[in-house]
Amino acid sequence: MSGFPTRPEALTKEWLADKLGVGVNGFDVSPLGEGVGVIGLVCRVTLDSTDGPATVIVKFAATAEENRQIANTYSMYLREYRFYSQLAENIPIQSPRCHYSEYNHSTNEFVLLLEEIQGYRLGDQVTGCSIDEAQLVIESLAALHRSTWLAGDEIEIDRHNSPAQIQGMSMGFDMGWPAVREKFPDIVTEEIFNAGMSLGTKVESLLEKVCSAPHCLAHGDLRLDNVFFGENDIVLVDFQAICKSAPEHDLAYFVTQSLKPDVRNARDWVAIYHELLTSEGIEYTLDQCRVRYQQCALYFLCYAAVICSALDLGNERGRMMGETLLGNAIDSIKELKAFELLETL
Repeated sequence: MSGFPTRPEALTKEWLADKLGVGVNGFDVSPLGEGVGVIGLVCRVTLDSTDGPATVIVKFAATAEENRQIANTYSMYLREYRFYSQLAENIPIQSPRCHYSEYNHSTNEFVLLLEEIQGYRLGDQVTGCSIDEAQLVIESLAALHRSTWLAGDEIEIDRHNSPAQIQGMSMGFDMGWPAVREKFPDIVTEEIFNAGMSLGTKVESLLEKVCSAPHCLAHGDLRLDNVFFGENDIVLVDFQAICKSAPEHDLAYFVTQSLKPDVRNARDWVAIYHELLTSEGIEYTLDQCRVRYQQCALYFLCYAAVICSALDLGNERGRMMGETLLGNAIDSIKELKAFELLETL
């Protein structure tokens, strides 16, 4: 049994008051948005408090057993707990303030008590973002990567190329690629399908390159849906996929799958990112950065295939998400001639 609440119904005003350090006379709990919290259960808690915040966010392990199994296979709850308990205060990026975090290593239950971000706009991968907004994201990524350059064993976060990740992406791509060919034939043409067909068998060797030194901490799931935009700054959320990987891991996932073509091609984002990354003395060439960016862009086609193969095309949002993810990813790979890498792996 865990010594902390593991479900919304287990919350009490006494526990909330103790962890927040304010008086709590009562509270109401409601789910946080439609479709939020598939792998974790996320709730908004509205407080009756004279000296505390109006609302906070509480995050628990998922209630559905199959989702909990996925999360535990990839240590998603443990990763996010470690981010907030060990790393967040020492990394120069904005994330929600964490009032309390706890993890039970025996049961894999966890709880996060987080600030609710107010006065910011949540990004949307389907809608895209502006050039200036993309610049803000890339500046934050460079700051994260600079500050965790060559992260060692003292940071208890695994490399991205874990056995579970390799197996999951290899099998996921092999099953998902034929499915997206069938669901999105105008995007995954026969030529594209054949060009990418061997990617599943090359995941292990590709990730060995991506995760080799030099590496840093990567957010791991850097897409617009995990970015809150202010007027001149951003807040990053959802750290369940944080990992040690190439600095281009986050850059490639963001640029190749969240930016629409006009924004993606408006600037040389790799060169901009590289200048920011190396601005405080890191020795790392632009050529290295471009090579690893190409590798990461190819790898993240696995994500697009896995995600889009499971989408409900009867849902307008699902259809638009699939067209956006796959369209952006495949266009980027063609621009980078990244399919050619498969012949060298």
